[in-house]
Amino acid sequence: MFKKYEIYKKDKYNMLTVEVQGKTLIVREISDQWGEECHTFVSRPEMLHWAENRFRAGQLEGGEAERDTILEAFKSI
Repeated sequence: MFKKYEIYKKDKYNMLTVEVQGKTLIVREISDQWGEECHTFVSRPEMLHWAENRFRAGQLEGGEAERDTILEAFKSI
C-alpha cells in the first residue's frame, strides 16, 4: 500500500504526483511535451533539493507565487 499526493494538475496530460512507498519517494512528472518521467528518491531532503532546482521562478508561468505553491506542496509530504 502506498500514498499518492498530487502536487499540481493543469490538465489530463500535465501533472506531477508523488508516491510514498515505504521509505522511497517516487515523483512522476507527466507532460504533453516529454511524456512521463519518474524520479526515485530515498529521502525527503533529496526530493526537496531536486524540487527547488527543478522549479525556478523564471521558468514558471505564475512566477514566484506558483513556485511557492509547488514547493509548499512538496514540503507537506
